[in-house]
Amino acid sequence: MITVSDSAAKQVLKLLKEEGMPENSFVRVGVKGGGCSGLMYEMDFGSELTDKDQKFEDKGITIVVEKKSYLYLVGTELRYSGGLNGKGFEFYNPNANRTCGCGESFSL
Repeated sequence: MITVSDSAAKQVLKLLKEEGMPENSFVRVGVKGGGCSGLMYEMDFGSELTDKDQKFEDKGITIVVEKKSYLYLVGTELRYSGGLNGKGFEFYNPNANRTCGCGESFSL
């Protein structure tokens, strides 16, 4: 399962409203090759599911991840840190053996 922190849930709801996204919209997360540690996180909004997607709900937020990416993201929490020193959205992935300094890429 992929979970969402309270602060990330609030920020996602705010952004969905600001972007005028349809009511059935969700957060799509994934993994692709690249970055300084080998794998990079992806995150976007969507509203159409495919047969390769897995869907989770936490704190009123629907999270969708392609099955192939889910193998790398199982147990991950989407977090949000705002303010002057905040990083924005971050992935806390307990499966990652190594992450880069910016937290946008990882390896297993």
